[in-house]
Amino acid sequence: MMEAPVAHREPSTRADFTIDQGWDSYTDEEHAIWRTLFERQEKILVGRACDEFMAGLDGLGVAADGIPDFRRLSDVLMKATGWQIVAVPGLVPDATFFEHMANRRFPSTCFIRTREQLDYLEEPDVFHDIYGHVPLLMNPVFADYMEAYGKGGVKAMELGALHHLARLYWYTVEFGLIATPAGTRIYGSGILSSKGESIFSLEDDAPNRIGFDLLRVMQTKYRIDDYQESYFVIDSFEQLFEATRPDFTPYYRELAQRPELEPGTILPTDHVPHRGTGRR
Repeated sequence: MMEAPVAHREPSTRADFTIDQGWDSYTDEEHAIWRTLFERQEKILVGRACDEFMAGLDGLGVAADGIPDFRRLSDVLMKATGWQIVAVPGLVPDATFFEHMANRRFPSTCFIRTREQLDYLEEPDVFHDIYGHVPLLMNPVFADYMEAYGKGGVKAMELGALHHLARLYWYTVEFGLIATPAGTRIYGSGILSSKGESIFSLEDDAPNRIGFDLLRVMQTKYRIDDYQESYFVIDSFEQLFEATRPDFTPYYRELAQRPELEPGTILPTDHVPHRGTGRR
């Protein structure tokens, strides 16, 4: 795992890699950066984010007034779907991450990017984690999917198939699109928390937008240093949850026989309503 910067203070880290958020220690400038990011995305995501995300944002009471207190958000989440937020100092070991997720605990970083990093940050910060991820945990189907993913991660580690499961997370939770009667919308947190990719993912001619297929997703590599060359489009959260409900062990055996695909690859069997060049 890549090491991420720790929070802006020196908290004591527990055995499960959780820390205290230390909400009272955020500075006025850090809250101001949150407001800048929030207000910018608030304008961009109208007509681009899926309804479930917007409803979750409203239901949580996440707003532009400053970095939220995880304790308050956890109280709301627990009543809605049984999830809670736990603060961590940065990226955590895979086994710890999956253990938290399998028990409906979402690990979130506490630090927030600087003004110089508004448009790009290599590691997840509190805006990405809380604004991008947490609202969809208010949706019961997506909340169940995330728990199932955590449980699947524990098994994937035992089977040496973690890279396949990581791709599923990347192309759904982080960079997923969903088809709706009103058009394609965003549900992936990596897009929802990014000004540039919120527009690029839906409106640019470059990327491919491919109908979701579980094995196709898990054999496709991804890149972390640029906008995505391909996005996978689900029909509904129910489709996503049902596709990932079965035991993945047979899938991992089949994937071992399949070639790994580069991010911009298009296959003859792909359902591609909109075919881009696969590059910027």
